[in-house]
Amino acid sequence: MLVYENYAIIDSKMKKHITVAAAVIIKDNRVFCARRSDIGESGGTWEFPGGKLEKNERAADALTREIQEELNSIIEIVSPLITVEHEYAAFSLTMHAFVCALRSGSLQLSEHTESRWLSVDELEDVDWVPADIPVMKKVKELLAL
Repeated sequence: MLVYENYAIIDSKMKKHITVAAAVIIKDNRVFCARRSDIGESGGTWEFPGGKLEKNERAADALTREIQEELNSIIEIVSPLITVEHEYAAFSLTMHAFVCALRSGSLQLSEHTESRWLSVDELEDVDWVPADIPVMKKVKELLAL
């Protein structure tokens, strides 16, 4: 795959490429996840919250901004966890996931329909967005320590 600016060339077709950041918010050995609305290719599935990077924005800065906008909360980024590359039908994705701690706020949903705090034993009980599955597996290893 060749990457040129924000597009990936795959099988001679131009496919949009987006870069996002995701928060793995851990509290009391549980991780926060949220259910997407029923709209779109990944509608109704679960994810680690976050969002798209704006032009020239660092992943950590985008994540802090997105959590404040979407969940009305302030997080502290503790450490990088994993970077995932994933191909969807309409676009390709690079996702930078970070281990985070909640500093203030109560994670009020504005973009999602439901949320849960999952223990290590519950991580596979929800239907994850495909790109979030490698992140979930890494979280499972982390929480099992």
